[in-house]
Amino acid sequence: MRIIFMGTPGFAVPVLQALVEAGHQVVASYSQPPRPGGRRGRQLAPSPVQQTAEGLGINVMTPVSLRSADEQARFAALEADVAVVAAYGLILPQAILDTPRLGCLNVHGSLLPRWRGAAPIQRAILAGDVVTGVGIMQMEAGLDTGPVRLEGSTPIGRKTTGDLTDELATMGAELMVKVLAGPERYPARPQPAEGVTYAAKIDKAETRLDFARSAVELERQVRAFHPAPGAWFEYQGERIKLLSTQPVDGHGAPGEVLDDRLTIACGEGALRPVSVQRAGRGVSSTDDLLRGFAIPAGTRL
Repeated sequence: MRIIFMGTPGFAVPVLQALVEAGHQVVASYSQPPRPGGRRGRQLAPSPVQQTAEGLGINVMTPVSLRSADEQARFAALEADVAVVAAYGLILPQAILDTPRLGCLNVHGSLLPRWRGAAPIQRAILAGDVVTGVGIMQMEAGLDTGPVRLEGSTPIGRKTTGDLTDELATMGAELMVKVLAGPERYPARPQPAEGVTYAAKIDKAETRLDFARSAVELERQVRAFHPAPGAWFEYQGERIKLLSTQPVDGHGAPGEVLDDRLTIACGEGALRPVSVQRAGRGVSSTDDLLRGFAIPAGTRL
């Protein structure tokens, strides 16, 4: 097929690669414009999709909007059979949705209608969901409201957002290739009317650990925000990220350090950090942190 690919972050890269490997003709790739990046944030950094597409010799377009008549005409001139969308980040106007012969197919990282919206993987972990998955959705004007052609699922367990992003991206790529190989075999099924939830974009304020909450909730928070932006607490004016933790038995005032292993009392139970990261430094074990940065028992965080 003649395919327009639309995606921006690393989640979308396996989908693009799978389309090329399956022998489809990707006539163009759309991605968000380059953003400030690098250590000082002064250089414009192309998105992972733009870098991958350019490496594959695919023409990349990075419009700030698709609402103008000129952009829509440019899109239509590509004469695509289908547009494949994966975490693109721009709203697709109806004129764009209607242009390809088979419409626009989206790779969405949840089991719809649960977790429609921007951050489905993080929200599934934060909510304590047992299972999540990925679906191939026929796009329409509503926010992730379109009918679904094919889905795959996976248990969450102790997986982080990083783990699930990689797993669901690979699964979504496989499902998309399967659907495109025979769209008639995977008719679009309307989403159930019940069970709708929305995955709001992550706010930076959510990343601070509140030890008045239960240890189980905080452990989910750590996994949900790993590898980025990271869940953290503050000690002596310095932010310390927790990268992996274990809920354990323990009692004390919320935020109280209970022992020489940095076990922290929570509203219910206690949280024991396993790997941590001080601001501007590399990842370390909790034991290594405490050798050079004492946080004694009895400290209130």
